[in-house]
Amino acid sequence: MRNSSEKRMETEKRRPLGVYVHIPFCVKKCDYCDFLSFPSDETTRERYVEALCTEIRANRENGAEYEVCTVYFGGGTPSVLTTEQLGRILQTIRDTFSVKGLEAPAKAEPKEKGFSLFGRKKEEPEPPKYEETPGERLTKVLAGELAEITIEVNPGTVTAEDFKGLYELGFNRISMGLQSADEKELSNLGRIHTAKEFENAFLAARAAGFLNISGDLMSGLPGQTADTLTKSIRFLTGLSPEHISVYSLQLEENTKFMERYGENGPEHAALLSEEEDRALYELTGKLLEEAGYERYEISNYAKKGFESRHNSSYWTGTEYLGCGLGASSLMSNARFHNTGDMEAYLTNAADPGLIREDIDRLVEKERMEEFMFLGLRLCRGIRKEEFRQRFGREIETVYGAVLKKLTAQELIAECDGRIFLTNRGIDVSNVVLAEFLLDEFVRR
Repeated sequence: MRNSSEKRMETEKRRPLGVYVHIPFCVKKCDYCDFLSFPSDETTRERYVEALCTEIRANRENGAEYEVCTVYFGGGTPSVLTTEQLGRILQTIRDTFSVKGLEAPAKAEPKEKGFSLFGRKKEEPEPPKYEETPGERLTKVLAGELAEITIEVNPGTVTAEDFKGLYELGFNRISMGLQSADEKELSNLGRIHTAKEFENAFLAARAAGFLNISGDLMSGLPGQTADTLTKSIRFLTGLSPEHISVYSLQLEENTKFMERYGENGPEHAALLSEEEDRALYELTGKLLEEAGYERYEISNYAKKGFESRHNSSYWTGTEYLGCGLGASSLMSNARFHNTGDMEAYLTNAADPGLIREDIDRLVEKERMEEFMFLGLRLCRGIRKEEFRQRFGREIETVYGAVLKKLTAQELIAECDGRIFLTNRGIDVSNVVLAEFLLDEFVRR
């Protein structure tokens, strides 16, 4: 029998892993959204939850290799599922993987339910009980002793009881979409909630014990002004969330927004110019800095210590497993995604090999590119020493000419062994990051 120190050594050998769980259901698809999401009925949702748990269990062979450090339920709108369904999914993750800080969950007293064929009562375990206070739970998460477990919620789909249930299940971070506090903008986006309903949901999450809440906003909306954006930012910062994401509107194919505001759309003239959009981005940074939020990534701001650990893992190259319809993964230098066909997913969830598509083994060139253009999204940038450790060569041997050019243009800078985007570089980040695509791989 292994002792506790042996078990700890085994855990320390495991590689960190993020787990993303995709819930493709929503009450109503927003007009700007191109995510894999759609309305559903109860039967479809239950079939999906069963298939999702089956897929997670089918990854059991990876359990010995990894320790799950972050879990993120995204969508769609995960909160359209019942608390029981969400708990079932989360428990399946815990049963399949070693989850940071939850390796040895306390055993609850079994609950008697029903009878077996032999007349004995079946035992059905209750969900694990968490005895720590909200403050104690937060301290463990921020210290990295407990996995960050996030769920996205839509203000129009949750009640105070729902938040209590989510907290009791072990979720410790909420991501809630406001998008705008201006009712005209909310209506134009096709959102199903009002600013007041967002506020009520936020306060209910706080009352339930959630001390780490993120709020989403959008900038560059058709007809948006400095006044309406300021109104939205001040409304959200007035609630004092720990984290705020502000995404600039992107017109996506096959959306109502593209039909209305695309080049041939009837309302194209309402789109903001690049200069107007950039001015709103700069205003966002200014207002959030004044409110005590630090920008740590191009679109993300946080109070000190409250950066999203799950999203940061994407930008720093941590491996992640995507579970659910269309979910993407990066494991063992291979990138792939699940099928987006619901029936194919429901039928084949027990065999990951049958639902995974576009499996791409990343060669060194691609890994270098991703290291640069993902890492440079972070305001702290990338460490030259980490590049050398990962790839066995100095960064200048691969990107010397690019670094010299961008530095001369004052789009990047270097300090204490780190390379990062300047404010000017952030303004044109897409152009800057494209410079790190290697047309011809440089070898020694």
